[in-house]
Parts: sequence; structure tokens; C-alpha cells
Amino acid sequence: MKRIEPLTQDAESRMTSAVEHCRNELAQIRTGRASPALLESVKVSYYGSPAPLNTLATITAQEARLLVVQPFDKTVIHDIEKEIQSADLGLNPSNDGNVIRIPIPALTEERRHELVKHIHHLVEDGRVAIRNVRKDINNRLKEMEKNHELSEDEGSYAHEEVQKLTDKKIEEIGQLLEAKEKELLEQ
Repeated sequence: MKRIEPLTQDAESRMTSAVEHCRNELAQIRTGRASPALLESVKVSYYGSPAPLNTLATITAQEARLLVVQPFDKTVIHDIEKEIQSADLGLNPSNDGNVIRIPIPALTEERRHELVKHIHHLVEDGRVAIRNVRKDINNRLKEMEKNHELSEDEGSYAHEEVQKLTDKKIEEIGQLLEAKEKELLEQ
């Protein structure tokens, strides 16, 4: 069993990172609700080098449809505002010299359904990534059996463990989809 442990740990690590990637992709989809995750992709030039917005400011959702960005250094407030506008997020920030307020517009019904289709594609990509990890690990297990590094019993036990892990991770992605779809479709 010690020979298959590194393989199952590798599988779990790779599958977990596929789930996390999917979670991050879903978090960046605008739902008509204010979420600091909407601004994760925004980079601001700070003393000549690009820096993630969340390292330059506190981002909070004070209301369901309002994000507030409070820069640590007030001299970059105009740069932050400009970068949010140019980030192609469909947001229109305004600043009062101290903070930037970003109203989040409501989504149309048509746009909601387009986004649901899009998140289904993202989730399917995550499932495919998990299945590819399973395929890779199973191929390595078969190779070990062929080279007599594993007995048949150890090999079938390992295949079962990998399948259980695959099912668990696909279920996690399914839960992410369910939650995001519910969030998108509620008014």
C-alpha cells in the first residue's frame, strides 16, 4: 500500500487544484451582486510595476449592489479608478477623493441565461481536468501492475480509491455549479 500512497496523494493534489481553479473562475463571474472577487483580475501600475488591486486597497461589499474600494495610498486613487474602467468588467466607478464606489448593475434575464451556459462550460472543463488526472493515475497504476510492482489486488484497490476520489471531487464541482447557478438566477 505504501507504493500507491504517493500516487493517490498526487491525484488528490491535482484534483483539488482543478476544483480550486474552477472555484476561482466561477467567483469572477458577475452575478449582479457585489463581490470583491469581481476585482481580483484588476492590476494597477504602482510605482512602475503592476500590482493586484487587493494589495493596494481594501475592497468591501457594503451593500448587495455596491463595492467600495479604499486605497491605502490616496495618490493612486485615480489610477485604480482608470484600471477598473478599462478592465472590461462593465463597471462604472466613481471616487470622492477617499474611496471609490462601484455600483453593480442588475443583470437582464437573457444575460443571466447566457452566464448559466458559460458556468456549465467552466464546470465541465473542471470535470474533464479531474477525469484526466484519474486517467493519468490509472495508467501509471496499470504500468506498475505490468512491471509487477503491484499485485492485482493492490492495483484494483488503488483503482477503487482513485475512483472514489474522482467521484468526491466531481461532486464538489457539482456543488459549486449548483450554488453559482442559484446565485445567478435569483433576482
